[in-house]
Amino acid sequence: MTASTVRVFVPGDAAAVSVGADDVAAAVEAAGAQVVRNGSRGMLWLEPLVEVETDAGRVGYANVAPGDVDAVLAGNAADIGVVDQHPWLTSQRRVSFARVGIVDPASITDYEAHGGWTGLRRALSLSSAEVVQEVTDSGLRGRGGAGFPAGIKWKTVLETASDLKFVACNFDEGDSGTFADRMVVEGDPFTLIEGMTITAHAVGASEGYVYVRSEYPHAIAALRRAIDAAYTHGYLGADVLGSGLAFDLHVRVGAGAYICGEESSMLDSLEGKRGEVRAKPPIPAISGLWGRPTAVNNVLTLCAVPMILSSSVDGGPGWKRYAELGAGRSRGTQVFQLAGNIKQGGIVELPFGVSLRELVEGYGGGTLSGRPVRTAQVGGPLGAYVPEAGFDVPMDYEALAETGAMLGHGGIVVFDETVDMAQMARFAMEFCSIESCGKCTPCRVGSTRGVEAMDRIIAGQDVAANLVLLDDLCDTMTKGSLCAMGGLTPMPVQSAIKHFPEDFEPHGIEQSGAPV
Repeated sequence: MTASTVRVFVPGDAAAVSVGADDVAAAVEAAGAQVVRNGSRGMLWLEPLVEVETDAGRVGYANVAPGDVDAVLAGNAADIGVVDQHPWLTSQRRVSFARVGIVDPASITDYEAHGGWTGLRRALSLSSAEVVQEVTDSGLRGRGGAGFPAGIKWKTVLETASDLKFVACNFDEGDSGTFADRMVVEGDPFTLIEGMTITAHAVGASEGYVYVRSEYPHAIAALRRAIDAAYTHGYLGADVLGSGLAFDLHVRVGAGAYICGEESSMLDSLEGKRGEVRAKPPIPAISGLWGRPTAVNNVLTLCAVPMILSSSVDGGPGWKRYAELGAGRSRGTQVFQLAGNIKQGGIVELPFGVSLRELVEGYGGGTLSGRPVRTAQVGGPLGAYVPEAGFDVPMDYEALAETGAMLGHGGIVVFDETVDMAQMARFAMEFCSIESCGKCTPCRVGSTRGVEAMDRIIAGQDVAANLVLLDDLCDTMTKGSLCAMGGLTPMPVQSAIKHFPEDFEPHGIEQSGAPV
């Protein structure tokens, strides 16, 4: 096999690019091999992870630098074996990420060859109500953080009379430690397009908008390229696949305001206004974008839809296969994102119910620093800090809620024993004060007063009295804020105080940050 006939996969994912994947791809091309810029497999500690196509499968080479390329192409470099057989991947249950890292994200033909568009074709053979019913029966819930049943939301949009309806995809993904939306769009953008088109048919919408943060230039480019291809091949436009469905899809880039991850703020931004939370009712499903019924869903929610509408290998319904996964009322899979001080960061997609311990210690391999894990923040910057002793909690909506935590978008940020939890509590209040839209007083003023109270606690001034004041502020923010920005900011603060009270005592933390 000559270099010119070898296909070599070099991720174009932003994470891989950040550690030199573009230079590696250029070196592979210079050596005469065919380069495919695939998405990342999600094993971020191995990037750039280069895969060489062989008769046995795609053999992986980890942490490849340009100078390693000749040895890789000659088969003389150390490898990790056939990537599809790697235990980190084979133990997962990938649904939304089934094609990510495998297909060429720029090739609509490759997408179809790997099962793409089968969900859309089947959906178009059903009535709108039948599609909504299958999504409802699947148990699919919003993956953006709220966990609201997607089928109920879609049913509301479908049954609300209007001359114009919309589908809006929330691709703002502003939570720290989260990157699943970005990775799936960069690695498999056609899945999102297919999911949104199915949604349009289900709710009677003719226009769709993807609201994406400006910090995601690679994803924006990949999505726009895929949308152009979908129009060319008849999967978008005035007559989708000859079905009579008219659906146009647009990309809109936001300026990076965290508050625009809240659905009504996102809609304001789409309309060209300053992103501010809207008072409810009415809900967006009844009066959303430009006052019309709008189905607002997160990227991962929409990317699960094609599988739900497709038929399984044995011919059974996809919705039933999806509903069989998970635990309790949390059905299907969740894409967990491992970040922070962790040895093996990346993407893990599993059915709901896996323990936090298995994710952090099993898949994550513990801390990168080698020190003991002290805590993990689950669910983004507004999520609770779960102590290591609580890591056996099942990762599903209800189980986490019972412990005072939340799943959020599935982000998990790990900290070792050197973390200063008083400083982390202060950060939560400061983050809220910076990112608040300012519309409601509990969030706007409460977070600012919270920062001041934390500064006094850290300085050892009237600690007991300021902890009482802080608790009162948290209660007001939780009960009085218009949205989750102010309403959930107390969660990381109060969980830090509850589980790590020693860090809030005078002189409880040395300058090194290690507990004494």
